[in-house]
Amino acid sequence: MKTEIDVKPDIINWAITRAGMELDEFASKFPKVLDWLEDRKKPTVKQLEDFSRKVHLPFGYLFLAKPIEETLSIPFFRTGQAQPTTKVSVNVYDTILLMQQRQDWLRDYLKDNDDEELSFVGRYRESQNVQGIVEDIRRVIGLESEWASSHQNFESALEQLTEQIEDAGIVICFNGVVENNTKRPIDVEECRGFVLVDKLAPLMFVNNADGKAAQLFTIVHELAHIWTGQSAGFDFRQLLPANNPIELLCDKVAAEFLVPEAAFNRTWNERQEIPHLARYFKVSQIVIARRALDLGKINKTSFFKFYNDYIGQLRTRKRKKVSGGDFYATTRKRLSLTFAAHVDRAVKTNQLLYRDAYKLTSLRGDTFKKFFDDHFKIK
Repeated sequence: MKTEIDVKPDIINWAITRAGMELDEFASKFPKVLDWLEDRKKPTVKQLEDFSRKVHLPFGYLFLAKPIEETLSIPFFRTGQAQPTTKVSVNVYDTILLMQQRQDWLRDYLKDNDDEELSFVGRYRESQNVQGIVEDIRRVIGLESEWASSHQNFESALEQLTEQIEDAGIVICFNGVVENNTKRPIDVEECRGFVLVDKLAPLMFVNNADGKAAQLFTIVHELAHIWTGQSAGFDFRQLLPANNPIELLCDKVAAEFLVPEAAFNRTWNERQEIPHLARYFKVSQIVIARRALDLGKINKTSFFKFYNDYIGQLRTRKRKKVSGGDFYATTRKRLSLTFAAHVDRAVKTNQLLYRDAYKLTSLRGDTFKKFFDDHFKIK
């Protein structure tokens, strides 16, 4: 006889709502939930396990006496708003938790191994000096004013920027889904990225579903957060920041770092074509349009018309895009080679158990072994 379990209706309703679904929508795919809510039947353990997977909720949470209040530990900013939101989708929430777990482990590991704090973290906490922050970021990561113009494409510029940031001690994770679950995408319009500031283990997350050129802007915006010592997440709708002092500052830093005003004016005077300038600076055409707006070259009406037309073209191209790719190459970006190298060293020096390494990397068994053997073979 199958054991039936008593679960409170409030918990069932909360779990469905937390997953971002309406009851009617969920019940159309999982009809037995109506029997539970109307007390016609009680769920079995297997049914509850299946339910917990569908709503992305840890199994044990279903036995709580009442729903818990899940709060973000970092401010998450929405475009145009002055105050951060307290609510994000479960996919974004779970991703932030995962990145925090990785950061917590890395901080403790680095501390145990006597690594020194990074002096640039929070260096400009009390400053509004855009040019000073930009110049210091360039100095620390070793990039000149118009560094991106020497690259042939966005991907090459993004690769160099990523490598030099990680060489400075900052972890960058690129992912467009929760862990490795392609059925749990992270919506670009909700989250372009977030940054977790820490003196020992600063960590940046970039939504890999976004365009490569747009990712460049997100990365430098996050760098500015590290220099100002402020963790945050953001959506950057229409590539506009939240109406918040720190967000506005970091936005200006990213714009000046990627498209210096003097260089922009020179190239704009030579050729007033947004696609041309975007190729030169290796940024999104929207970044160039934003820079033109901020520097008085175009008005808001022109900017928003350009933005809407450009986004429409992008969506058309995305619908035609073929999915797929190399899992291990994708994992390399999702995990960050810098973070993976620390995990590898910790395992080999018996400072980290394999079972804990599996949890930290979202890789297990033969998949874990192949990835780490390919990237960190003992020579």
